[in-house]
Amino acid sequence: MFTSRRLVIAGVVAGIVLAILAAWLTFGRGESQAQYVTAKVTRGSVEKTVEASGTLEPRELVGVGAQVSGRVETLHVAIGDTVRKGDLIAQIDSQTQNNSLDTARAQLANVQAQLAGAEASLIKARLAFQRQQALGSGQATSRADYEAAQAELRSAQASRDAIVAQIRSAQVSVNSAQVQLGFTRITAPMDGVVVAIVTKQGQTVNANQSAPTIVVLAKLDEMTIKAEVSEADVINVRAGMPAHFTILGDPDKRYSATLRLVEPAPESIVNEVNSSTSSSSTSSTSSSAIYYNALFEVPNADGRLRALMTAKVTIDLDRRSNVLTIPATALGTRAADGSYAVRVVDEDDKVSTRRVRIGLNNNVIVEVVSGLKQGESVIVGTASAKSESKSRMGPPMM
Repeated sequence: MFTSRRLVIAGVVAGIVLAILAAWLTFGRGESQAQYVTAKVTRGSVEKTVEASGTLEPRELVGVGAQVSGRVETLHVAIGDTVRKGDLIAQIDSQTQNNSLDTARAQLANVQAQLAGAEASLIKARLAFQRQQALGSGQATSRADYEAAQAELRSAQASRDAIVAQIRSAQVSVNSAQVQLGFTRITAPMDGVVVAIVTKQGQTVNANQSAPTIVVLAKLDEMTIKAEVSEADVINVRAGMPAHFTILGDPDKRYSATLRLVEPAPESIVNEVNSSTSSSSTSSTSSSAIYYNALFEVPNADGRLRALMTAKVTIDLDRRSNVLTIPATALGTRAADGSYAVRVVDEDDKVSTRRVRIGLNNNVIVEVVSGLKQGESVIVGTASAKSESKSRMGPPMM
């Protein structure tokens, strides 16, 4: 009985010792040994992009205005109508312009009638002078008559020339009056869609103060995307780069295009020119963000894209395909020669540091030019075994 009891006690003691040893192996050694998080060197693509917010605008947008004052008698279009170049859009009351044209024509007829009398006088003076030339100027009296006839001819010629000049002036007045009358017919300057009606039928417009807009026409078969690129990114963006965008209403459809222009100055430069150069205005402007417009066009034959839609634009700065890649977090310190330190774990779990050269880096994925092989494991971080064990065990019970 005593022997059996001793055996039980010995078994319990051995079990406790084994439990303590297992706990030490699990937790005690874990405090001093780090566990590495690794990633494989793989082959893939790396692209570097610039994200920007953009606005869709019609490639051509025209405000069709009135060049004469008057009441809009008839408006021939509605919003959404498609018009062709030369189509009648609106008719302004033309009574004043008609009166002006009639007055100009009457003045032209008046001077044209005067021209007939002046030409008759000129013919008479020319004949009188020709008779004096035939008689000769041998005596003093005949010489006086000769000079008088010559002067009369010159006077008649001058009168006729003056009336001819008046006719030209009167003709210009008639032409101007006809142009003003034509301005009462507002026609489309291009093919397009009526996107806004500014002046309604029955309203009176005053063209003496400013050119009033009747309607706004837009060509919607091609849209211009105006992407706002920050000053930190614009130095890397240039015309000819590929770009794509999505719209809020259909984020799964991607529209691709090529940058046409990167504007050399922000739109706010207009305000800078017009504003005062006081220190207060300078300080307020310098604190705001600066954006430059990058422009490109996309076809819009189906009319799906609308004016002033918001676009999420991505500009592709560079792209490398079928290259070795690693996560950017694997990069260590950068040496003076441009190489980076990367820690590599071999098949025996031994860690070594290598110097590698990289290519394209978008801060997420890095192109590896030299120093690593496909399939090797690089360290991207470390995690404490003890902290991982605690996270698996859950929070302590209260």
